[in-house]
Amino acid sequence: MKKILAVLTAGLMIGAIAASHAKLPAPPPKSDAEKAADAEKAKASKAKEAELLNKYMDKAVANHKKNTASMDRKK
Repeated sequence: MKKILAVLTAGLMIGAIAASHAKLPAPPPKSDAEKAADAEKAKASKAKEAELLNKYMDKAVANHKKNTASMDRKK
C-alpha cells in the first residue's frame, strides 16, 4: 500500500513539474482593426484620467485655500 502511494505521489510531483514548464502557444497577431480599437480605447482612457486628475487637483487647491484662510483667522 505504501509503495502504491509513493508511486502515485511521485507521479503527481512529476506531472506538476512538467505542467509548470509547459509552454503556451503564442497568441494570434492582432489585425489592424483590433490595433486601432486598442489605440482608441487607450486614448479615451488617458483623456478620462486627465479629466479626473484636473478635477481632483482643483478640489485639492480649493480645500487648501479654504483651510489656509481659516488658519489665518485663528491667529
